[in-house]
Amino acid sequence: MSQDSTTVPETSRKLSGRRRREIVAVLLFSGGPIFESSIPLSVFGIDRQDAGVPRYRLLVCAGEDVPLRTTGGLELTAPYGLEALSRAGTVVVPAWRSITQPPPAAALDALRRAHEEGARIVGLCTGAFVLAAAGLLDGRPATTHWMYAPTLAKRYPSVHVDPRELFVDDGDVLTSAGTAAGIDLCLHIVRTDHGADAAGALARRLVVPPRRSGGQERYLDRSLPEEIGADPLAEVVAWALEHLHEQFDVEALAARAYMSRRTFDRRFRSLTGSAPLQWLITQRVLQAQRLLETSDYSVDEVAGRCGFRSPVALRGHFRRQLGSSPAAYRAAYRARRPQGGAPDRGPDRLDRLERAERLGGGDRGEALEQRPGEHAMPLRRPGAPVTHAGHHHHSPHSSHPPGGTEPGKPESDAYAPRLPEQATGRAPGRPTLPGQRERPVG
Repeated sequence: MSQDSTTVPETSRKLSGRRRREIVAVLLFSGGPIFESSIPLSVFGIDRQDAGVPRYRLLVCAGEDVPLRTTGGLELTAPYGLEALSRAGTVVVPAWRSITQPPPAAALDALRRAHEEGARIVGLCTGAFVLAAAGLLDGRPATTHWMYAPTLAKRYPSVHVDPRELFVDDGDVLTSAGTAAGIDLCLHIVRTDHGADAAGALARRLVVPPRRSGGQERYLDRSLPEEIGADPLAEVVAWALEHLHEQFDVEALAARAYMSRRTFDRRFRSLTGSAPLQWLITQRVLQAQRLLETSDYSVDEVAGRCGFRSPVALRGHFRRQLGSSPAAYRAAYRARRPQGGAPDRGPDRLDRLERAERLGGGDRGEALEQRPGEHAMPLRRPGAPVTHAGHHHHSPHSSHPPGGTEPGKPESDAYAPRLPEQATGRAPGRPTLPGQRERPVG
């Protein structure tokens, strides 16, 4: 379950033995980053009952019998060892020192035992690698820092890695993305245990938002796992990144790799942890983000220079990944980084830009009629043609008429650039990450 969900999965097992729900154990290892390590200590280890935050009892446990030194060289002394995990209703692994090293066997055994006895297990950032090594993420959705998500997916193929989420709550096993997302997940735990008022009071004390919207998409870059460098697909990936301004689809990439679409999908996912279509869309959105920051191209022109079939496709994907329209994003970026003259920071300006985007006019305000309550990017029935009113910028590399997908095109590629001769008969569907559970569109 993602961080945007409104309901919380129920933990199926009851606590056994001496375990208590209010006891939180934090498992520390040598070489761990001090920031991530300090997050659960601050959230669960300080008495804030005067602010309306229920009190937890914190047990700081050493995960190995060596001096615990942080990445800054500080040496820590944990008051408890692995045996203290037997009392905890929640066990938090805030980070792991290296994604290339296996965690200590004794710590993995203690985590498995805690989970079997009903404890809630939490992995922050690279702590997900410890949970995966213990087998606690097998067949489950999970996330981690976007930079390490491909490695997690490749090393543990039975884990349903979703690098787009800030955190994932799967009931008795929870994982978060990097650094600040650990705060989001800890606040979520407080909200689950004691309600929104308690989580809000704690957020005010920490001076952080009680609930952040969106996911990790806005932080993604063009990075790919180092392992891809020696793979034959590296040349295809490099070509795609250099030709994002052209209209091509996954079938075209598969053809360049001399593979069938199915084989290409499987190989690409095993290397990157992402479906090729989702990766391609993300790269086009990132390129649009850069152009909005560094150029004066209109939104229509940006769409064409990033290989989108129409500005409508750009707006839909941009809003889903970054939580903002292209015009509003550009205005906010320039307000933060004025390029001469006083920036226009007024809310009326942003409201006008948002309204213009919803009307489909980009920076020039062309009209695209939209009924109240409709999505910024119209959805359609699988296989139904899409038509868009108004003027559309045409990429010089495009051989398509403006707007729309030809009848019969699969919905999963409906908003992706596509050459007309490359239509396939694949069943319509939303692009997913490897093994990811389907979530409703909306």
